[in-house]
Amino acid sequence: MKCLLVANESAEVLFYWTDNEFEQRIQDQYVVSQEEGERLPAFEDSINTLFAPIIISCSTMVDRLGDNYTSFSTENNHIYVLHQFEECLYIAVNGDGDETEEDLKRKIYVMKKLTEIMFGMVTLSGALLRKELRPQDTEQRNRLWKKLRSLLETYSCLREHDQSFLVEAVERLIHPTLCEQCIEFLERRLVQQINSNVDRAGEEVQHAFILVHTKLLAFYSSRNASSLNPSDLLALIILVQDLYPSKVDLDDTPEELENSSVPDVFYTPEPSPPERESVQPRGDSPPVFQFVDPDVQMAEDSLQTLEVPTPDPSAPSRVFLEAKECPMMPHSMYCLSLWPGITLVLLTKIPNSHIALSVYYFLEAFVKLEKRLCEGHEGAAATRGQPSVQEQRGRLEKLIKGWASMDIQTSHLQNVWTDFKNKAFTRSGSGFTRDLLPSCRNMKTQLCGVYRQFFAAECMGSSQRLAPHLQERALNMVQEKLMDWKDFLLVKSKRNITMVSYPFFCIEYFEFPGLIHFIYVDRSSGQMIAPSLNVTDRTVSELGKGPLADFIKNKVWSLVATTRRYLHKGYATVTLRDGDYFYCYFLWFENEAGYKLEVIDIPSFPDDTAPIGMLTCDYYKKLLRYYSKRHQNEVVKCYELLTVHLGVIPNEYILQHCSQLARKLWEPSRIPLL
Repeated sequence: MKCLLVANESAEVLFYWTDNEFEQRIQDQYVVSQEEGERLPAFEDSINTLFAPIIISCSTMVDRLGDNYTSFSTENNHIYVLHQFEECLYIAVNGDGDETEEDLKRKIYVMKKLTEIMFGMVTLSGALLRKELRPQDTEQRNRLWKKLRSLLETYSCLREHDQSFLVEAVERLIHPTLCEQCIEFLERRLVQQINSNVDRAGEEVQHAFILVHTKLLAFYSSRNASSLNPSDLLALIILVQDLYPSKVDLDDTPEELENSSVPDVFYTPEPSPPERESVQPRGDSPPVFQFVDPDVQMAEDSLQTLEVPTPDPSAPSRVFLEAKECPMMPHSMYCLSLWPGITLVLLTKIPNSHIALSVYYFLEAFVKLEKRLCEGHEGAAATRGQPSVQEQRGRLEKLIKGWASMDIQTSHLQNVWTDFKNKAFTRSGSGFTRDLLPSCRNMKTQLCGVYRQFFAAECMGSSQRLAPHLQERALNMVQEKLMDWKDFLLVKSKRNITMVSYPFFCIEYFEFPGLIHFIYVDRSSGQMIAPSLNVTDRTVSELGKGPLADFIKNKVWSLVATTRRYLHKGYATVTLRDGDYFYCYFLWFENEAGYKLEVIDIPSFPDDTAPIGMLTCDYYKKLLRYYSKRHQNEVVKCYELLTVHLGVIPNEYILQHCSQLARKLWEPSRIPLL
């Protein structure tokens, strides 16, 4: 019983996702209430009717009281979580008890993150975002909604089963020699050859990385590229997993392979299907019990078959990533499947990306001006402390003329800019007062519209991409490099770190008696290390058969949720006993040399703020910025450690183990990413 809905202030549904139980419940309601002979409404209309009172109530609350709902529960134990982002209202619902209020809030923020990755600065304008999320063409809308639903389901699956998405940090494959070789290969052969080729259509590879399922084998960034934010990397892994889902169960690996520290035989998974049908189409299917003429139905089916475009395997995806100069810089992403489960990803800088910098520069100026006008500042005080719009008007007019010469529709922008100038700079105008607010908002919308014309996915021409033969060559080069390693990598991705003897990295039982599980996270780099958790009945591991591992997994997931609640309240250390188990959580800071820095009081946050994590609002980046104010002359690192011990171990030994384990894990976490 799950649902997520995005709507605007007019109660128009911009996107929705439901599971089968929620959909069936709504359909059953209308089957019971409909009169004899009456057709069932389309499912989208049913969703709209169901949520319209809530959406209208929220709009009324904002208009009358300047406040809104954050969550509520109904008599039948359904939980509703709501959050307003600009003009869009996100509503997440759970009715089966599988998700808490915090889980629903996290799902909303992750959905917002995915839309930012896909649409960039268009998300800053409610009117333009409506056009993106709800295209007029029904077929286009169905394809987009199917993609968004699939991404949401992919994230939910990863968060339920993958420890890296539980703690929202990237997991590296621990094999220093191979990682170093692959990074060197990406730098000196792959990226250099592509960037020096004339068939790259003006694109430049800035980042290249290799994924084995969700784990990172190697990552390389060119020297002139901005660093890739860990939250963006996690979002890109969701996109890759959605495109090439890991449907192979490596827990079926032969027992001899699992128990051997130097295996001679490797399990190779069967190829995954190239595309997953994650959500059944709803809007374009006839209602239940509707009788359709066979000839008409055949014609509609044939037309639908003809309209479905064949995906171009060489076509890149347009993604928008955070950079130093612009928080949503456009990139092209190429996902090349080496083998099922192993993917090469290339992120390229597109030729006209510098335009995004100009758009963002003026967009930020109008956002700041709007904020100061709303705060009551007028006249010179409204533009104090920032580049004045008046000072930059000549530059903006020059840019508008330049964009018009590039076949970009700028007539609306020109009209809005003329209106702004008449109000702000002429004697007959109102000047920099609150009367200028509508013009500020219109300028923001028009600048976002120019950004959309340049960088929207449908504006990508077939010539604006790496040539297919270049992509094919890159694919073959990396396949040749990893041919002898592929079977090992597929198994390694499921047995990355174990608590028994294992090549390249191990945690021995005799070093930490009573230690059952741990998760170590370097929040500065967004990387994590944790032993594998295998939960199938056929798995043989240090945790025994599947049920025991599943029990420990549930405990770990519960521990992470508990520690986040305490961290949200400002607690950096948590120890608690639960039956036969003892849990510990520590958050601390170090300098670049590894020396622990003094403990400080971590700020607490109200309950209605964003959930703690890196995909939601990057809480740890804000925490590092807060702590670094006391250490401005050195680099500050932030680390987390979660451990699960048997409860019979004395507390003093457990705390000693945690300290020793952190020191042992510090070295492999220093494996260079670049």
